[in-house]
Amino acid sequence: MKKILLMIAAVLIGSQAFSQIEKPVKWSFAIKKESNTEATVFLKADIQNSWHIYSLDQKEGGPIKTSFTFLPGADYALIGKTSQPQPHTKFESAFNMKVSYFERSVIFQQKIRLKSGTGVLHGKLEFMTCNDKKCLPPENLDFSIKL
Repeated sequence: MKKILLMIAAVLIGSQAFSQIEKPVKWSFAIKKESNTEATVFLKADIQNSWHIYSLDQKEGGPIKTSFTFLPGADYALIGKTSQPQPHTKFESAFNMKVSYFERSVIFQQKIRLKSGTGVLHGKLEFMTCNDKKCLPPENLDFSIKL
């Protein structure tokens, strides 16, 4: 009986090792108050070596662009659009087009108007991660940041 249990445990542990989900991007979120009425939200992606994510302004017909959706809140209002640093651009044969992307690390920024001194900003992001061999399915991530 013990041998059977050990064999089952070994199979389960082995199958878990082979079914690890790749997560080459880790996100972190922060806010910096510029004044009593304005703040900047920082959305940072730390990207493993050899992987990349796509820019906010990726053209149609290519990979899924990185996008942020900020849910409406009584405590804040968006000022303008989300900004990004200058992305790299290259031709990717998988998409048969030039793509704009980020490697290693990137910080996106969103200015907000504060309507009160407290509250929570809720949002969602979507992004796609690729390397020179494959692309992972697009990911959706919910986030919240205390104001």
